[in-house]
Amino acid sequence: MFGEERTRTFLGPADPARNAAVAPPRFSARDVIAEAEAVGPAVRRRRPRPTRRLILTAGALAVAAGTAAVVHPFATATPETSGVADPPGAASAAVLVPVAYQLNSDASAARPHLRALAGRLIDAEYDNQSGRYMYHRRQVWGDPVMSSADGRHHVAFADETKVWQAADGTGSGVTTQLEPQYPDAASRDYWQRNLQLPAKGATPATVPLPPLVEGPLPSDRVQLSELLKVRYGAGAASKEVSTVYGRYVVPRRTRAEILRILADVPGFLWRGQVTDRAGRKGVAVTFDDREHQAQSLLIFDPHTGELLAHERLTLAPVRLSAYQLILDTAWTDRIG
Repeated sequence: MFGEERTRTFLGPADPARNAAVAPPRFSARDVIAEAEAVGPAVRRRRPRPTRRLILTAGALAVAAGTAAVVHPFATATPETSGVADPPGAASAAVLVPVAYQLNSDASAARPHLRALAGRLIDAEYDNQSGRYMYHRRQVWGDPVMSSADGRHHVAFADETKVWQAADGTGSGVTTQLEPQYPDAASRDYWQRNLQLPAKGATPATVPLPPLVEGPLPSDRVQLSELLKVRYGAGAASKEVSTVYGRYVVPRRTRAEILRILADVPGFLWRGQVTDRAGRKGVAVTFDDREHQAQSLLIFDPHTGELLAHERLTLAPVRLSAYQLILDTAWTDRIG
């Protein structure tokens, strides 16, 4: 889901640069493109139509290999927390501050907690539904993030996607561009001067989905473990769990098996109760990937075991992240 890390995960031990120290690029690929297309002030145009990849991955980051493009998890700022005064006429500009999770500093191994959760799951609403199409509504922050050439100003794009997809991959997807977000007023002012922003209230983009042979979601533990790429460790498993829940309507038995599989993957820590960006209560596990200076966060519904959110957070030098919310999942016979 997240560019460089997905490439590294796919290559695994065959990655020729696995143990190499790679210096960060002076400019991201998106910055270079933006500068090349600029006339006068830098202008970056948002894609006019979503691609099939965007629809199916809920806004997965499309970045050049070796380039990290991720965005801080933001929450709406208040005068007490931001310390930033909006200029006249900018009341609707989204100046934001990081979401603060109250994570236990003495976190314990997640294994017993995940197994206990797997053993007490109840039905989700969709467990009693049927239909031709799998429906998902998701929001993703960090598609993409753009930074100024000097690295001081940032803007994060966000999308909401609704997807109706049959077992053969056909169906329809609708993407709505949400308002860009900024970590501070200086970034907001910079990009509002130098960026052609999406029009507020723009018409959602609808695209038909062609056939795509991905196969049904397996329920067998061995096949599930292979699908979740657990052999590559907790970081890879975290990303694949997010992909599975964003693609399939996962039945209760399979949800329980996924939790048991994750319980046996070394490195996950139990973080207890947290609140996701949509205000939903959940329970979280994290994995600190020291090799890539990143942390994976998974938030599960404490009753049904559904995945509510997934975050990939860089630990250094700047805490940035990509974040997916899975807001609705259902079976339906109708599109729209």
